[in-house]
Amino acid sequence: MNNSMDYQSVLSRRNTIMKNSIGIDYEVYEIDNIAFDYERMMLENSYPFELVKSIQMDHGVGKTPLKELKNLTALARKIAPIGYGARIFIKDEALNDSGSFKARRASMACFQAKKLGYKGVIAATSGNYGAAVASQAAKYGLKCIVVQECYDSSGIGQPEIIEKARACEAYGAEVVQLSVGPELFYVFLKLLEETGYFNASLYSPYGVSGIETLGSEIIEDTLKQTGKYPNKVIVTNAGGGNLTGTARGIRKITKQPIEIIGASVNLTGLHMASDHDFNRKSFTTGHTGFGIPYMTYPDRSDVPRSAARPLRYIDRYVTMRQGEVFFMTEALVALEGIERGPAGNISLAAAFSIAQEMPSEQIIVVQETEYTGAGKHHQAQLAFARSNGIDIFFGNPADEVPGKNIILPSDISLIKAVDIDLDKIRISTIKNLCKSEKTLTVNDLVFLSEETKSSLDFVKNVLKTLKISWEE
Repeated sequence: MNNSMDYQSVLSRRNTIMKNSIGIDYEVYEIDNIAFDYERMMLENSYPFELVKSIQMDHGVGKTPLKELKNLTALARKIAPIGYGARIFIKDEALNDSGSFKARRASMACFQAKKLGYKGVIAATSGNYGAAVASQAAKYGLKCIVVQECYDSSGIGQPEIIEKARACEAYGAEVVQLSVGPELFYVFLKLLEETGYFNASLYSPYGVSGIETLGSEIIEDTLKQTGKYPNKVIVTNAGGGNLTGTARGIRKITKQPIEIIGASVNLTGLHMASDHDFNRKSFTTGHTGFGIPYMTYPDRSDVPRSAARPLRYIDRYVTMRQGEVFFMTEALVALEGIERGPAGNISLAAAFSIAQEMPSEQIIVVQETEYTGAGKHHQAQLAFARSNGIDIFFGNPADEVPGKNIILPSDISLIKAVDIDLDKIRISTIKNLCKSEKTLTVNDLVFLSEETKSSLDFVKNVLKTLKISWEE
C-alpha cells in the first residue's frame, strides 16, 4: 500500500475508508443541501425484524427478563404525593452474554461482517461495546480489534475502562489503548485500512437496528406481566443509538403514546477531550459530554451518516448528578439485591425521581442494566475519584460541581431529575446543520423538521434568526 499514513493524509481518506470497511455507499442517500433519506438508509441496511430476533437468540442475545423493583417503588411512594409513585421496572440487559444491551448492536454488526466475508471487526470504544463486539466476534470466528481511549498523558487509566479492556481481552480481542486526544480516530481509520476489517460501528444501521428488539421486548414483557403498556420508557443517552433503536422498536409493534425519556449524567464544565478533565469524571458514557453534542450534531461519529438520531424520537430529556447515580446504584443492591454497573443506573436514578410525578397505577420502565465488577464497580470508581482529589460527601446533589466533588444525597427526597429544554437543543441542531448554508430547499426543510421532531413553522422561525432563506 503506497498511501501516505500521516495524520492529515489518513483523515483525508476517511470517506473511502468508511465505505470500504462497512459496505454502505452513504452518498446514494444524500438529498439536496443538507437532507438525506434516513428511513431509506435504515431500510436498505438492516434485516427483517423477525430475522434480527432469530440471529440474536442464536448468539446469546435478547429475551432478557423484565423485573419489577417493588422495594424501590415503595420507597418512591413514601416521599411522593398521596396516590403517586409509578411502578418501576428494569429490563435486565446485564444478562446478555457480554453483560450489556450493546450485545444487541454487536450481534448484527458481526453477522453482517461474516456475511460480507470480512475476516475481522474493529470497534472504537472505551466500554461495553468493545466487550460485546469481542464476544460476538468469538461466536462468528472473526478476529477482533478494540481501540480504546484509556489514559491521560501521565499514563493513568480509568479503572472502568481498564476493566472493560480486561473483558475485551478475555473474549479474545486485541486491545489498542491510547491516551486522550485526536489520535483515537486516526488510529481507528489506519487500522481499518491496514487490516481490511469490518467497521463494527455503534452508529451504523446494523448496530442501531439491533437495539430495536429491546424496544419491542419492553412492550411485550410489560403487557405480559401487567396487562398494560408502559407509560414511560427511560433510556440512558450518550451517542444516541440506544434511545434511537429502542424508540424505533417500540414504534414497530405499537402506536400507543409511550413517552420516551432520555437521561444523562450532568458533567457540565468538563471537556471530554481534555487531558486534565479525563480522569476527573466518574462516568465514561451516559453523560452530557456525549449526550448533547451527539444529539445536536449526530454525524460527528465514525460513519458519514449516523443511524443514531435521538432528537427524532425523544419526548423529554433529563440530567442526573453523579452522586445521585452512585446512591441509586447502592440502593439497588441494598433494597433489591441486584448489583449492576453505575452507567446503567443513570436511568434508574431518573426513573426514581420521575415515578414520583406519576399516578401509582402507571408504569415506568428503565430500559437497560449493565454488568459490574472490578473497576466498573461504583466503589472502585468512587475510590478513583477520591485519589484524583474529588471531594465525596453527603449533602444536596444540586450543589455538585463536576470535576470538584461528588455529592451523595443526604436525604432520598433530594434525588431530582432536571429537565433540559428540548427547544434549545432543536435550535442548536438546526444551527449546526445549516452553518454553511444560505438557501435551503423544500426537502431540506422537511428533513430539519423530522430531524428535530418539530414543525415546519418552528424550523422556519429558527432559519429567520440565522438569516437563511428557503424555497417555497
